[in-house]
Parts: sequence; structure tokens; C-alpha cells
Amino acid sequence: MSSFDSGNEWRYSRAAVVLHWLLAVLIASMAALGWYMMSIEDEPAGPWYLSLHKTLGILVFALIIVRVAWRANHKPAELPVSLPRWEVTTASITQWLLYACMILVPVSGLLGASYSKSGVVFFGIVLPRWRAPNHDTAELLFSIHEALVWILVVLVVFHAAAALKHLFVNRDRVFQRMWF
Repeated sequence: MSSFDSGNEWRYSRAAVVLHWLLAVLIASMAALGWYMMSIEDEPAGPWYLSLHKTLGILVFALIIVRVAWRANHKPAELPVSLPRWEVTTASITQWLLYACMILVPVSGLLGASYSKSGVVFFGIVLPRWRAPNHDTAELLFSIHEALVWILVVLVVFHAAAALKHLFVNRDRVFQRMWF
């Protein structure tokens, strides 16, 4: 009997599961809000949605920092030894790319906002500036932000597809490791 089959060592901790699913919902919501916000940016409600996106982005980034700190101090559950090596390697690379994007997306958004005329806004309060507004730099950073969001979306879709493969095709309890 492998360690994957004994006790609960094969599962992620409750805190890791809660952070995973909470951030999954929040990140998907932030992407949807961002795309909606961009579709109405020149309408009267545009600035309100932009402010909301910035505020929620800061809160989500704080949770991402908590998630990264948790992950750094808690070894993840072991994958079953029956998985092919290429799946284990692909899963590891995908997870590290997801973490990189989860950090770089809000950082690029915060940097872009810091160079924009409207600045960084948190609950309607414009935070102190540490950079002079620069339209070209802001646009470059927002372009990077948008590209990273698309990369994150592709990674999330790939990650979800792999999880569903384990749930419905392999039926090997890999999905259940990160389920409630």
C-alpha cells in the first residue's frame, strides 16, 4: 500500500483547499470583471468598474500572497506513484507557471495603475503616488497585464482539463486531493 492510499496524506490540507477554490473563483471573477470593465471603459459607469477592479485586485493579490506563503511552508500532497513521469513533470511546471502568473498579473496591473492618471485606488481612495503618471508606460504595463491574464486563462483551462481527466477518465483520486 502506497502513502497515497493510507490515511489522508494524499490530500491537501483544508487551508490549501479553501485557498485554492477561493482564489479560483476570485481570479475567474477578476478576469470577467476586467474584460467587462474594458468593454464599457468609455461609458459613465466605466470609472466605477475600474475602481472596483483595482480594489478587488489588491484584495485578491493579498490572498495570493497568503497562498504563496502557505505553499512555501507546506509541502503539497504526493501524487500517486502510478502516474507517468511526464504527467508529474507537466503538473509541476503548470503549477509553477500558475503561481508565476498569479503574482505577475496583479503586479503588472498595480504598476500600470501607478503610472496611470487615475492611480492606484483602494475602496475609492487614491493611494499615494510613487511614480509620476506616464501614459505610454501605463499602456505598456496594461498590455503586459492583459497578455498575462490570457496566459493565466490558458493555464487554468489546461489545469482544469487535467483535473477533470483524473476525475472522469483515470478515476485515480488526483482530483479529490484538492476537493472538499
